[in-house]
Amino acid sequence: MNGNLRKNEERSGLLFVLPQIIGLILFILLPLIIAIYLCFCEWDFISAPEWVGLANFKAVFGFDGDIFAKTLENTGVFLLGVIPLTMFLALGLALLANQHLPFLEFYKSALFMPMVTSSVAIAMVWYWLFAPDIGLINFMIEQFQVEGPGWLSDPKWARVAIIIMTAWLKTGYYFIVFLAGLKGISRTYYEAAELDGASAFQRFIHITMPQLSPVTFFVFVMLVIDVFNMFSEAYVLTRGGPMYSTYTLIMYIYTEAMHFFNLGKASVASIVLVLFAGTVSGLQFYLSKKWVNYDT
Repeated sequence: MNGNLRKNEERSGLLFVLPQIIGLILFILLPLIIAIYLCFCEWDFISAPEWVGLANFKAVFGFDGDIFAKTLENTGVFLLGVIPLTMFLALGLALLANQHLPFLEFYKSALFMPMVTSSVAIAMVWYWLFAPDIGLINFMIEQFQVEGPGWLSDPKWARVAIIIMTAWLKTGYYFIVFLAGLKGISRTYYEAAELDGASAFQRFIHITMPQLSPVTFFVFVMLVIDVFNMFSEAYVLTRGGPMYSTYTLIMYIYTEAMHFFNLGKASVASIVLVLFAGTVSGLQFYLSKKWVNYDT
């Protein structure tokens, strides 16, 4: 009887996980295997794939070497710019909202609104904000008798514009995540610290940050994924320019696959993206053992 019950439980468990297993095979493992195969082929969506060996790797790292290196550099710049700015804004807003402010539900909705709005529409609004002649940002700067920068025409400022817009776009979601994490910290820790005479800064450093470390780690990992997947923000705002200063890996893959119908080069770039993202994620999880606290 116990044996039959155990078998029934195993079958039920297998049925529950079967959709996830099928999805993993069909939408992750199979496309990854196909992408690896296409790295060594030339394919234009129409004719049959033709084996070309390492020609695609030579094209990406050789002929397109400067452009591809630029995409990797841009990805690194966006990682260093978007992640700390977004985390700082999201955590700061969450700390404010955790003080029982009036109209808190309105603030939550307003800050989360960009996450449910089309990123293309948001990018168009920011395009007009950054426009050199009629843009609101430069208009406000010029009121102080200072000439506004070429947000979308100067390579350095174009990167800054993308970082600002992306951080603004992502802050609302991670604000909610941080606020949920803050609500989950027991008040007894703070009451005991207050009785011991700890200042607000000491309570933040020794209680809030350690207790919030799992949430912080989650936000950090998700933001890394968001940056690696950046496309519509830069594509609508700058088309990857000027001088490829905002050209991202996803944009390179999209251009090679959908504009030039070169699936081989796009597959090489995709595998590089997987390796790059996998390495960064693995490093994150390894280092998390040293600072993430899961004790409650």
